[in-house]
Amino acid sequence: MNTTGIHHVTAISGGPQRNLDFYIGVLGLRMVKKTVNFDDPGTYHLYYGDGGGNPGSIMTFFPWANAPKGTQGTGQLTAASFSIPERSLDFWTARLAENGASFDEPETRFGNTVLPFADPDGMRLELVADSEDTREAWEDGTVPPENAVRGFHDVTLSVANPERTAEVMTKRLGFREAATENGRARYEAGDGGSGNSVDVVEGSSDSAGRMGVGTVHHVAFRVPDYETQESLREEIAALGFDVTPVLDRNYFRSIYFREPGGVLFEIATDPPGFTDDEPLDELGTNLKLPPWLESRRDRIESSLPHLDVPTKENV
Repeated sequence: MNTTGIHHVTAISGGPQRNLDFYIGVLGLRMVKKTVNFDDPGTYHLYYGDGGGNPGSIMTFFPWANAPKGTQGTGQLTAASFSIPERSLDFWTARLAENGASFDEPETRFGNTVLPFADPDGMRLELVADSEDTREAWEDGTVPPENAVRGFHDVTLSVANPERTAEVMTKRLGFREAATENGRARYEAGDGGSGNSVDVVEGSSDSAGRMGVGTVHHVAFRVPDYETQESLREEIAALGFDVTPVLDRNYFRSIYFREPGGVLFEIATDPPGFTDDEPLDELGTNLKLPPWLESRRDRIESSLPHLDVPTKENV
């Protein structure tokens, strides 16, 4: 009854075009799925990831152009880190500068060089140079494959009481403590390494995060099948957590609960995957709706803004 790593991270952005211009045009991710927020179908839900749409690479956004600006802080996921080839750090420093992205000086963390930067909404991101990440690059992205993002490396949770968060992760979700450094504890699930790592740091009690544009809504951890998810749900509920029923998200099934530090956790299944309603070579090219919204397709499509997806030929 263990999770096996990061499934996806979902955040709130401003307008959708600027968001995809950055995550596809600058970072070189693939548009894996273009759908709508199932609870707010007048708004896109955009999924970016690697060439195969694999768990551990998926960054998703609710682009709410009129939502208030959020504040990153305690009780939130405060940094999403992507893995890049070790030799690519100079390439990425130049690319971020050329595209006007705000970034800080590189730092060393757990033996890897980390380049902190921000997306157009001010959300904190990082590039981690990892020579041990063997995941394949997407060949058709806007970034040359030898330099391309491989997927997530890790995420950082800022919480008021790291011990309580760590207890849930290690005793209930199958993570194990891998290393500590400068007040930061790293936990790993599954095979460990890139895509399977979570850092927990102690946040200040007077700098609580506030949900809004430029903040992360939730982090999802992956499980291999529905049975594991159901067993975890029963165990989490028995501990007194307010865990949701199983929800069908078309490409995975989900349960949600808020861990003691305030971060919203999701447990998402690997199946059925993003090719369930779209072949691999067409991922992200069509607006996909769940069956219960198909009858409203015309109305939904007319309410959504047109999107121009960057390609390697037009950036």
